[in-house]
Amino acid sequence: MSELILVVEDDPGVRTTIVTFLEMEGYTVEAVSSTREALARLSQRVYPLVISDIYIDDRTGIDVLMAAKKQDANCLVILMSARGTMETVMAATRNGAFDYLAKPFELDTLLEAVKRAFESRNPGDDEVEPEELPESEMIGSSASMIGIYKTVSKVAPTDATVIIQGETGTGKELIARMIHRFSLRAGQPFVPVDCSAIPAALLESELFGTMKGAFTGADRDRTGVIEAANKGTVFLDEIGDIDPAFQVKLLRFLQEREIRPVGAAREKKVDVRVIAATNRDLQKMVDEEKFREDLWFRLNVVRLDLPPLRERRIDVPLLAHFFVNKYNGRYNRDVKLTESGLRALKDFTWPGNVRQLQHLIERLTILAPNDRIDAEAVHDAISAMEPKDGGGETLAETEADQIRRVLAATGGNKSRAAAILGIERKTLYRKLERMRI
Repeated sequence: MSELILVVEDDPGVRTTIVTFLEMEGYTVEAVSSTREALARLSQRVYPLVISDIYIDDRTGIDVLMAAKKQDANCLVILMSARGTMETVMAATRNGAFDYLAKPFELDTLLEAVKRAFESRNPGDDEVEPEELPESEMIGSSASMIGIYKTVSKVAPTDATVIIQGETGTGKELIARMIHRFSLRAGQPFVPVDCSAIPAALLESELFGTMKGAFTGADRDRTGVIEAANKGTVFLDEIGDIDPAFQVKLLRFLQEREIRPVGAAREKKVDVRVIAATNRDLQKMVDEEKFREDLWFRLNVVRLDLPPLRERRIDVPLLAHFFVNKYNGRYNRDVKLTESGLRALKDFTWPGNVRQLQHLIERLTILAPNDRIDAEAVHDAISAMEPKDGGGETLAETEADQIRRVLAATGGNKSRAAAILGIERKTLYRKLERMRI
């Protein structure tokens, strides 16, 4: 028996064309011209696939989608519209539409979507059962990570200064938060600051605070990051990027545990634990006289060197399953990771480390064909995230539908969407402008 499809389309010409085409391809097709008829059919029987226009009559294809899912959660729905908007795409995505086709479309495009839908119901690639997942995103069972955990367990209960070194995306802030969580200061503030993101002229006032009248525009006292972390932990990220002129002031703070806000007459005591992090080789910077040796000694009480992901590929499966589970929950999806997909993930070199893996899995959870992450999906996603010549953009214009779907899944959050798509936010804005969104 051929696969059964319900088509909901009010335009008789379009309806006849779709029905005739799908029947010629071997499918059994039932067609209706109104949402009332569609809802009646859906209440009487289960359809594995429904193809519906969105704007039909007093109700819409979204109502058809919701009714189909209510009758059978496994029903797959493909929506069509010549008047698609961000709102309709978002509504379709949030309510579990399998695909969304903009009219006019080639019949082969519809056929491809139909085939993918039915293939997703009978996948050929074996799905991998996830291992029991830990509560923390600091995941890994490799020997190097076990060594990190042992050091963290010893240093966390103390007030020792810790320096965390590792490439971008290896999880330095996660380790810092873990140290704080298992410390005696756990109930007090954890205040992170990205030193590389603050102009050198503003770093002192950002960390130490400012007194009213200290400079033009200082119309009130402003508490600095370090004082805001009093009794807790301050996390100084990318400390290797701080200006040499400020290094001596930071050294004094580390020695005396005192700060002097800009414009203040005297110092004030603060009780904070300091955890610092960098993706640079501070010892080499000391040798090159770009970083003060005495400041390095003061920071380097306990050092944690985080390994890059390419050196602990045994951890990739656990990380991948963790992120699939996380983003399935966030986006109300049921995406499965297959054996071939897992092999492809393990074979990649991960220049962006765990953060790159996380963004890739988030992207795949939203966009994976047939709700399955296989090798082809992984390779396509990696290729899309890799920089290309010509302006540094990572997506071709033909991927506009992916941009819409990611924006829909993230509720229109452009910063989040850009990270998932692997492009800079300004690049996403340019694309949205071209797409007139």
